Amino acid sequence: MADSNFIDYVKIYCASGHGGAGSMHLHRAKYIPKGGPDGGDGGRGGHIILRANPQFWTLIHLKYRKHVKADDGEKGGAALCKGKNGGDVVLDVPVGTVVKDAETEEVLFEMVEAGEERILCKGGRGGLGNNNFKSATQQTPRYAQPGEDGQEGWFILELKLLADVGLVGFPNAGKSTLLATITSAKPKIASYAFTTLEPNLGIVKYYDERSFVMADIPGIIEGAHEGRGIGLRFLRHIERNSVLLFMVSVEEESISKTYRTLLSELQEYNPELLDKQRVLAVTKCDLLDSDAEKKMKRTLPKGVPCVFISSVGQTGLKELKEQLWDALQK
Repeated sequence: MADSNFIDYVKIYCASGHGGAGSMHLHRAKYIPKGGPDGGDGGRGGHIILRANPQFWTLIHLKYRKHVKADDGEKGGAALCKGKNGGDVVLDVPVGTVVKDAETEEVLFEMVEAGEERILCKGGRGGLGNNNFKSATQQTPRYAQPGEDGQEGWFILELKLLADVGLVGFPNAGKSTLLATITSAKPKIASYAFTTLEPNLGIVKYYDERSFVMADIPGIIEGAHEGRGIGLRFLRHIERNSVLLFMVSVEEESISKTYRTLLSELQEYNPELLDKQRVLAVTKCDLLDSDAEKKMKRTLPKGVPCVFISSVGQTGLKELKEQLWDALQK
């Protein structure tokens, strides 16, 4: 993974700018030896702002930028001159980024709409100059406010991919092959486990110029919710998918047992995942003859639409697209 461009987790330190101090100044001129207070206010410290940019699909640009600091506000001046505000720092992140407090792991907010902007660290307010404190009983105040400190802390940015359909299955279930067959994506495909080490996205074309986005998630193994394999790292991407396509190879000893194992892993990770629409694809059916396929159909799990497909043989793919489109409409 060292050479991967797909980075979906970064931890960064952010500090907004301090507010500038207000000015304590008394007006003096040639013929006004005892003028009133005219100290200006200090400028606001710069914010740290996150912006959801649909042109970004990874957090790699923040991987080596561990410390982000905004500018401080300038001090107020004489003649009611207000100090300049500190420059804001805007960090572009992909749509679907979740922001957490690194110490408590509390979710602060999520960036789910393109162009959305959220302040991560608010800049400190500028201090008031002594002009703000004059009154009938105190006409020459000789004090002003200091600027407020900015905010700082460590934050975790996690990316959850936004896709219509997420592929769920054990390694070597044929997920990458399906994605490469029905989309223009070119994921790595090989005959060994964990060929896919990062999510891949592809657009599936349907009838009448309609389409939907499919995400190939790295293979899940038993115990993935506890951190086994690489499942825990990528299970969060499934949370944003509208429909889950379970893929089980005909080479499995029991289709139903494997399907239940996958369901169990998702339930242990997040029970709400079971509320999503589900479709089951039995893959590599080119290895079966018609009699074996009929026999296997009687053992399939109940309550979920099932399709027999072969990405290599190009069979069942039209029916699969129809099942997925129907599930998306629900």
